[in-house]
Amino acid sequence: MLDEVTQAVLSRDEIVRYLRESHEGGKADTKERIHAYLEELRTTQRIPFYRALKHPLYPIFRKLDLCPEHVDIPVAATRKGRVIYASNHKSHLDYLVEPVVLDDHGIRPPIIAAGINLFGGPLGLLHRHITGAMPVRRNTKDPAYLVTLKAYVAELLQRHDLLVYLEGGRSYNGAMKSPKTGLLHAALQADRENMTVVPVAIAYDLVLEDQVLAKQGTKRSQRPFTRELTEMVRYGMGYHSRAFVTFGSPMTLQEWNPESRRSVMDLAKLIGEKIGKLHKVLPTALLAAALRPSMLKNDLIDRIDGLLDELRQADANLSVASGAEALEQATEPLVTRGIIVVEHDRYRVRERTVLRYYARTIKHLLSPTGHVTH
Repeated sequence: MLDEVTQAVLSRDEIVRYLRESHEGGKADTKERIHAYLEELRTTQRIPFYRALKHPLYPIFRKLDLCPEHVDIPVAATRKGRVIYASNHKSHLDYLVEPVVLDDHGIRPPIIAAGINLFGGPLGLLHRHITGAMPVRRNTKDPAYLVTLKAYVAELLQRHDLLVYLEGGRSYNGAMKSPKTGLLHAALQADRENMTVVPVAIAYDLVLEDQVLAKQGTKRSQRPFTRELTEMVRYGMGYHSRAFVTFGSPMTLQEWNPESRRSVMDLAKLIGEKIGKLHKVLPTALLAAALRPSMLKNDLIDRIDGLLDELRQADANLSVASGAEALEQATEPLVTRGIIVVEHDRYRVRERTVLRYYARTIKHLLSPTGHVTH
């Protein structure tokens, strides 16, 4: 017996047309692969269990102060129709933080598009049968998979909201990554009359995996999530941070053409720019962007004040009003994390690559001359 979504996917014009035109391996083989991909994509969201997740995950959440901004936006948007949340991607904690913020405010949780590497072992069962996460093969070139994924997402959006990470994977160097278009293209193939995109920006004073991401710099290969989880536990010792989740104004989709690659790319770029403006500029990023290898406190304050002036011109989402305020809030977290050292009134860089990681989180808001390299 096929479930409702699978039946709907197999009946879609693009799937029927692909099967009709398939030559490689024959129609029967192609249909079998599509069925296998649909089985892999299938996910179930159990809301009562989902809400209870905050309790067993308390050891993680007690280290995070959730700071949502403009939650009234998704409240209103979900009352009017289906919503696609398009977010940047900082940490594996994003999958937990953003849906919990929505649920805390009585907003229906979305299905989450997540990398397939997160679906091994007990965590995979949790994602597939409770949180409603959908595994995505990000690097596959198989046309049968791509057409199946797009058709599945289009049908899923008839029944659920969706949370996608526009950059694909996490940023390994701290900077905003170029947006990916695959899932947006799929969304445009759905019923767009009652659907909006809500841009979402997530930012942390300290990213849990900062040491791992910064030292690797670029993603070289897909590592088992169990190994990444072990590293997160290691760096979670003494970890505490605020997590800002900022929602932006909804965007309608009727004017965008799913048949035009240029139109889809322009949409992704526009959403990415909106996310960049929403991204909270935090004290740790300001200190990181301003600090040279060694600076006196007053010089550092002046330099941060200069950055703040430029960021105001860029209409950035600021968390502090002055260099002195930023320094007061950022010093202890960065010292405790072992990223900087303070001796009397002199600030020194200890972990250069990690400090650069935080500096790059606001690079998209600064002119080339305003961004400091250490």
